[in-house]
Amino acid sequence: MENLRVPPGPGAPHGLLIPAGELHEQFSHASGPGGQGVNTTDSRVQLSLDLATTTSLTEVQRRLALDRLAARLAGTVLTINAAEHRSQRRNRTAARERLAELLREAITPAIIRRPTRRTRGSNRRRLAGKRERAEIKQNRRRPGVD
Repeated sequence: MENLRVPPGPGAPHGLLIPAGELHEQFSHASGPGGQGVNTTDSRVQLSLDLATTTSLTEVQRRLALDRLAARLAGTVLTINAAEHRSQRRNRTAARERLAELLREAITPAIIRRPTRRTRGSNRRRLAGKRERAEIKQNRRRPGVD
């Protein structure tokens, strides 16, 4: 098994390289698509990574990942199951891709929304529209006895 490369993105400008020794793969029988051969081959893959002990994350990235992936963790271990393909190789690739995508999303810093003001023109148009609607509703009323 080779190292897992997480492509560069926000939060990891140079990407990540997770050593193969830190990834733990487990294979088991998978239910699902397939014929006779599905019962005799180990085609489901469980790929695990301990986020607390991995050397590929900085402390900031580790904290972000542990916080954001807390619902998916067993202790500090992130486990990905892949059984959508018959081939063990394709399931291994799918699990690795999913792990890389999850890590990249988890370490992406939150985008801070900066409040903006409406433009003067948009405010004018909004108020003009409100006046038009008020006038339309005013015209629907029964005329008064003046």
